[in-house]
Amino acid sequence: MRILIIDDMHESIMPLLEEVGFHVDYRPDITRPEIEKIVGAYEGLIIRSKTPMDKPLLEKASKLKFIGRAGAGLDKIDLDYIQEIGVKLFHAPEGNRDAVGEHAIGMLLALFNHFAKADKEVRNGIWDREGNRGEELKGKTVGVFGYGNMGRSFAKKLKGFEVNVLAYDKYKEDYGDEFAQEASFEEIQEKADVLSIHVPLTPETRDFFSVEVLMAFKKPFYLINTARGEVISFDTLNKVLSNGKLKGALLDVLENEKLATLTEDQKKSFEALCERGDVIFSPHIAGWTFQSYEKINQVLVGKIQRAFPTK
Repeated sequence: MRILIIDDMHESIMPLLEEVGFHVDYRPDITRPEIEKIVGAYEGLIIRSKTPMDKPLLEKASKLKFIGRAGAGLDKIDLDYIQEIGVKLFHAPEGNRDAVGEHAIGMLLALFNHFAKADKEVRNGIWDREGNRGEELKGKTVGVFGYGNMGRSFAKKLKGFEVNVLAYDKYKEDYGDEFAQEASFEEIQEKADVLSIHVPLTPETRDFFSVEVLMAFKKPFYLINTARGEVISFDTLNKVLSNGKLKGALLDVLENEKLATLTEDQKKSFEALCERGDVIFSPHIAGWTFQSYEKINQVLVGKIQRAFPTK
C-alpha cells in the first residue's frame, strides 16, 4: 500500500510505516492542487489539519482505503462522505491526551497563583505579596464537559489535588470511574467552581456555550477551553467575564485562530479579552509537546497496521 503524508510530522513516522511494509511519500509542503493531481495513486493519506478532507478532494482519491489523522480533531474531515465510500478513519487522541491534561492544569494553576503578573512585577522591582495572593484548588468542584480521552486525562491528573470532579458526556453511559463522578450538565451548572471543556467541534457543540448557558451556572466559576474555540465566542466570553459570572478564562483555542483574518468585530472583541488580567492564552498547544509529537505517530501507525496488516 502506498501512503501519502501531506503535513509536517515527527521524523519517526517514515521508519514506523516502512518497517511494517508500507511505501511512504512524505510531502509536507504539498499544496492542495498538487494533492488533487496525485492522490488517486494512494491507498492511504496521513494528515494533520492543513488541508480539509472534503468531498471534492476525496472524489479524486479513487484508491483510498484510509485516512490517518495525526491528532484528535476530526472537524476538517467530511465524515459522512468517507463513511459512504467505505474509507476507514484513524486518529490518535491517545497520543496527546496526557499533554492536554497537564496543560489544562498548568493554565489553571497559573491563573490561581498569578504567575504571569507576579513574574512581570518582580522583574520590574515590584514586591507585592498581597496583590498576588493565590487561590487553592483543594476542595473545589471541577466540571468536565466531555469525558473521552482528553476529559478523562484531565480528571485523572486532578486526583492528587483533592477536588470533587463531576463529568458530563451526552454520548456515554455508566462512565463514572475513580477519577470522576458521572453527572448531568445541570448538576455541573449547579456545583462547579471550574468548568473544563473537552468536546470535538460539531454542529451541536458550535457556539454551545452561549451567554444564557453560562449565566445558568449557580456560582461564579473559572472556564478552561483546550478543545475547540468555536464552542464559545469572543463576545460571549467578554460579556460573562464582565458581569462576574466568569472569574477567569483559560484559552488554548480561539473562535478564530488566524489572527490576521479577524473581522473588525472579532478584532475588537479579542482585543478586549487581551486587556483582561483574568484571561490566559496559549496558541493551541495543549496537546503539542515534544513527547506527544512522537506518541501520536506510534498510536496512529499501530491502528493502521492492525487494520491493514502487511506482515
